[in-house]
Amino acid sequence: MALPKIDSPTFELILPVSKKKIKYRSFNVKEQRNLLIAMEANDNETIQQSIGDILHNCTLTEGIDIDTLPVIDVEYFFINLRARSVGDVVDARYKCNNTVDGVECQNIMEYPLDLNNIKVDCAEEVSPEIQLTNKFVLKLKHPDYASIKNVEQYDDVNQLTFSVIANSVEYLYDGEQFYYSHEVDHKDMVEFIESLSSDQFKKIEHFFDNLPRIHQDIVITCKKCGFVHTISVEGLENFFD
Repeated sequence: MALPKIDSPTFELILPVSKKKIKYRSFNVKEQRNLLIAMEANDNETIQQSIGDILHNCTLTEGIDIDTLPVIDVEYFFINLRARSVGDVVDARYKCNNTVDGVECQNIMEYPLDLNNIKVDCAEEVSPEIQLTNKFVLKLKHPDYASIKNVEQYDDVNQLTFSVIANSVEYLYDGEQFYYSHEVDHKDMVEFIESLSSDQFKKIEHFFDNLPRIHQDIVITCKKCGFVHTISVEGLENFFD
């Protein structure tokens, strides 16, 4: 006789960048265990793959491709999924780096990080259309999740940077013709980015530097030395135990 199955709770969420409405279920203990194993392996590619797999399994809305979602949407989605599945408070720990009489305190401070208080914002709104010259216009988009999943394949950070930028190009316009990224070989797009001048590349960097980010500002007072720390918590890995 087959055992009955217990239905998982379901939730809805609007993603901050794509504005897509997602219906999802909480993840189960097997999926949580697989994630913990991936995190303990301390391998970025394994962790990213595990996160993508869990989000794919838990997404109930049809037609949602996790790999094509903007990175910020995936991070926001996963933090909310974690909050609904395990709990909305993370027991975070930080080391006090305040120096007293020439000696660093190093006291471990604990803080209950409430995932409900996470914010998505950016320094300023930057147009995705980059005017490279009077003739050339490059339109960018938010990096998608697929572009950061296989970072281990790159030998250095420069290769990764140019690859992510190339993957984030929507089109190049030369005043007469549009060159859409899905119609151009990835290697050719990377070479085009590498051929830009320093001033032109700075315009692209400005766009990426001002992309939305997930963060939470917290204030902790060290119980050992009394120093008051103001910490901006960023990065997906910092919102977990």
